[in-house]
Amino acid sequence: MIRTATPGDAPAMLAIYAPHVAHGAATFETEVPSLTAMRERIETRMRHYPWLVWEESGQVLAYAYAGRFRERAAYDWITETSIYVDPAAQRRGIARRLYGALFDVLHRQGFTQAMGVITLPGAASVALHEALDFVPAGRWRDAGYKLGRWWDVGVWQKTLAPSTTPPAAPVPFADLRKAV
Repeated sequence: MIRTATPGDAPAMLAIYAPHVAHGAATFETEVPSLTAMRERIETRMRHYPWLVWEESGQVLAYAYAGRFRERAAYDWITETSIYVDPAAQRRGIARRLYGALFDVLHRQGFTQAMGVITLPGAASVALHEALDFVPAGRWRDAGYKLGRWWDVGVWQKTLAPSTTPPAAPVPFADLRKAV
């Protein structure tokens, strides 16, 4: 089942995320966040952007969320998206379906572009994004230093809706949730 995340999901999400922080390069975060910090991220982000979970039998197996891509107001219609899936639940189509639900919400909010920022080589992440109609949009060489080496970062871009002039302001996720 796909549903909106709650702060109560923070322990399960942190369990999925922490190995990526401690032992992987999918995130450039270098210190595992505290449970309090994870809860605060969920609460803060969901004011404007969606944060969704995939749950089975009461257990969170994956989560996906969107956030601000860049700070300048001209970027207000673009989001950066992320997804993390428990290793035991991978290769089951969960990521595709969960990301698809996220894109549907972003579209309803009025966002026009989603950006996937992927640590390279990241073959599985690249394949997922390209299967979901993301196209390569650039490469940042030696963008991050983690685990004793430099990593390149690729940027993939997905059109969620046509750009309009003038664009309407995106609807904050908190307001969209109240309307449904």
